[in-house]
Amino acid sequence: MVTFKTTIQKFGSQGEKTGWNHILIPAAIAQKLKPNNKKSFRVEGKLDETTIEKVALLPMGGGNFIMPLNTTLRKKIHKRKGDVLQVQLEEDKRTLEISAEFMECLHDEPQALKHFMKLPPSHRSYYSKWIESAKTEQTKAKRIALAVNALSKGGDFGEMIRMEKQNRKTL
Repeated sequence: MVTFKTTIQKFGSQGEKTGWNHILIPAAIAQKLKPNNKKSFRVEGKLDETTIEKVALLPMGGGNFIMPLNTTLRKKIHKRKGDVLQVQLEEDKRTLEISAEFMECLHDEPQALKHFMKLPPSHRSYYSKWIESAKTEQTKAKRIALAVNALSKGGDFGEMIRMEKQNRKTL
């Protein structure tokens, strides 16, 4: 486990990350967490006294990473931009569980399964959480069908959602 102090920062103009609150994970610390890695990965540990798990670190180039701090997490730690934070981190090696029904359907569509398995674990998790959050079996079945269809065409989660919204508007 690595321990360090850092200051919460906020991106000004940074493309899709504009306005994000985050902490910087310098390359030297990232290398201690997961040596020779340049891709996003998950960590667990503590921010001050608040326990965290399955939080993604995102690569920023030069070996540095950031940990985005969403509103929910910032409220838990009672901190904002400019505040100092005591950080304890280690790689979170637990695997993300994927909906069994969804995986069963993906195995019936090899092209969709192949594309799905190429996605980063966090993206696979989006699909699974979205499917499992359905309140009815009918909605769950519809979501599985949408996901398998999008994946078989090489699409991603965002494209699938936009297409579904567009289809609802034309009906």
